[in-house]
Amino acid sequence: MSARYALARRLGILPGYTDATGARHDTTPETRDGLLAAMGFAPASEAEAEEALATLPAPDTLPEWVISEAGSAPVLDIPEGQDWQIFLENGEGDEGTGPELPALPIGRHRLESGGATCWILSAPGSLPLPDRGWGLMVPLWGLRDAATGGIGDYRDLARMAEGAARHGAGFLGINPVHAGFPSDETAFSPYTPSHRRRLSTLHIATGMQRPESGRLIDYYTEIPAQNAALEGVFERAALTGFLPWLAEEGEALTRFATHQALSEIHGPYWNTWPAALQDPESPETRQAAREMAERLRFHAWQQFEAERQLDAAQARARAAGMTQGLYLDLAVGTHPHGAETWEDRASFASGASLGAPPDAFARDGQNWNLAPFNPAHLIATGFQALAETLRRQLRFSGLLRIDHILGFERAFWVPDGAPGAYVQMPREAMLAVARIEAARAGASIVGEDLGNIPEGLGEAMARSGILGCRVSIFEQHWGEDRFRAPGDYTEAAIASFSTHDLPTWTGWRGAREIEARRLIGVTSETDADWLSGERTAEVERFDRLSAGYSDAVPDSAERMHATLAAAASRLVAVQAENVLEVTEQPNLPGTTIQYPNWRQRLPKGPEALAADPRLARTAAILKDHGR
Repeated sequence: MSARYALARRLGILPGYTDATGARHDTTPETRDGLLAAMGFAPASEAEAEEALATLPAPDTLPEWVISEAGSAPVLDIPEGQDWQIFLENGEGDEGTGPELPALPIGRHRLESGGATCWILSAPGSLPLPDRGWGLMVPLWGLRDAATGGIGDYRDLARMAEGAARHGAGFLGINPVHAGFPSDETAFSPYTPSHRRRLSTLHIATGMQRPESGRLIDYYTEIPAQNAALEGVFERAALTGFLPWLAEEGEALTRFATHQALSEIHGPYWNTWPAALQDPESPETRQAAREMAERLRFHAWQQFEAERQLDAAQARARAAGMTQGLYLDLAVGTHPHGAETWEDRASFASGASLGAPPDAFARDGQNWNLAPFNPAHLIATGFQALAETLRRQLRFSGLLRIDHILGFERAFWVPDGAPGAYVQMPREAMLAVARIEAARAGASIVGEDLGNIPEGLGEAMARSGILGCRVSIFEQHWGEDRFRAPGDYTEAAIASFSTHDLPTWTGWRGAREIEARRLIGVTSETDADWLSGERTAEVERFDRLSAGYSDAVPDSAERMHATLAAAASRLVAVQAENVLEVTEQPNLPGTTIQYPNWRQRLPKGPEALAADPRLARTAAILKDHGR
C-alpha cells in the first residue's frame, strides 16, 4: 500500500463504496488527494505522505478517545509507574500513576500520559426514552397567513406552542433557526446556515406590521424590511441584561459579530473578502473590529434578543404543559463560507462538501455545498465543536433532531473537481457526546436516519437511547406490496406520515410532487407516467391498511392520523400542513428557484390554527391511542 493510501485510510477515507443501485465505486487517486487536502494534508510525494503519517498519534500509545460510564473509572492501559494527569471539563484536575484511574463525572475530560493525549468521554450509557406522546410540526417561516404578512417570529412560535399544548401536544417542532445571511436575500434555506451556534435574526419579533401579501413569502422584500426594523428596535432598546450577557459570551461572540459587520461591507461570503480580512486573527481584522465597535454591538444585541425570545418561547411552551416544549432541528452542515467556518476554520474540511452518492433520484450524486466537520480536528479537540453546537440547541429545547445522523457513521464528501467518497467518522464518540449534552439538558435526541443506513448505526442509536425516524410513506414491505403495520414500527422512534422534504398527505395521494418534477423538467414524461401509476397502487395499499384503524373515508386526514396514532413509536409528529389539508410540500429536494422552497405560508396563523376543529379532532384521535 502506498503511503498516500495509508494516510488516507488512517484519516478515515474509505477505499470505495457500493451505491443504492448495487454499483461499486472505488475511491480514485484524484478523490483521495482532494479529500486529503480538505483535511489539511496535501502530500506532493510518497515521502511527504510518510512524514504526514508520522505526525499522527501512534497506534501503540494511548487511544485518541475512550468512552466511560459517567460516575465510573475509565479503563486505560497505562503501564505501572507511568504518570498521568486528568484535566476535567470543569477546570479541575487530578493526577496519579499507573492504570488505576478515578471515577469521573459526566463530561469530556483530557488525560495526558507518556507524551500522549486521550479524551475521556464520560457519558451515560443510554438516554431514557420519552413517554408515549405527540407533537405538532410547523414551518416557522410560514406561521403567518397572507392577511397578516411578514415572516413567522419567535413570539408567534410561543403562541403556537401554547395553542398546541391546549390540545395535549407534548412538543412543537420547527425548521432549523441557525444564523443565516442577512445581507443576501437569496440565502433563506434553513438547511444552509451561516452559523449553527448562533440564531437566525429573521425570526426576531420587532412589532413591525407588514402589509397583506400573497401565499408565498417574498424574501427580497422581507429580509431588508426585517433588517431595518431591527435597527429601529436597537436604537430604542433599554438593553436590560445585555451587558452581563455580552461579557459572559466573550471572544466567540465578538468574532461572530465581527464577521457580521464585515459582511455588511464586503459581502455575505468571506471567500470574496480582501485576503487579510479572511483571517479572523489578522491585524487588519482586529483593526476593523475596533473601528466598527458600534456595529459589533448591534450584531451582538441581535443574538441576545434572539436568544431571549427563543428562551421565552420554550418557557411558555413548558408552562403551558408541554412535556418537551420546542423540538429544534440541527442542520447537517454549515455553509463553507459563512460565519461558522470563518470563526472556526480548523474544525471544518476546506475544499470538499457534504453530499450523497448516486441513487435513483440523482444519478450523478449530490453536492449539498455544506462544509463537513474535519474528523481529525474533531478528535484532537475532544469533539469541542460538536459539543458546543449541540449544547447551544439544547439550551432552548427538550427535543432535538440531528439532521442526517448517518453522517455520524460515515459522511459522503465531494471534493472540488473530483467524484465523492465516504469518510469514516468516530460514531461511538459522537453518540457519546450527544448523550452527554442531552443528559445535561434533560432532553431527548432524534436522529434522522432515513435512506441507506450504514450497518450497525441503528443498533448503536438504540443502545444510546437516541430515537430514529419512522416515516409512513417509507414504511413498506416493498417485495410484498404492502405497508408495514404501525404496531410494527420501532419503539425508539418518532413517527410521522411525511417530512418537509416529502409530499403532504393530500399531495402524496395526488402525486403532486411527481407532477411538479415533470413540469420543471426534472422527471421525464415516461418516468412521471410510471411513477404516477406506482403512486396510485401505493395509495390503494395504504387505504387497505388504514381501513383497520378508522371508519373515516379513505382520503381523510383523520383516517391517516388514526393509523399513525397506532404506531408503536414513543412519539408521533403531526404536520400542520396535513391538519390543514395543504397540498404543496414545503421543499422539493433537488430544486432551487424552480419550486417555491421555504416560501409557502400556512393558511392559518397560530391562534386560528390552534382553534381549528381539525386540530381538535386530530388531538382526540391521538388521545384515544394513549398519547
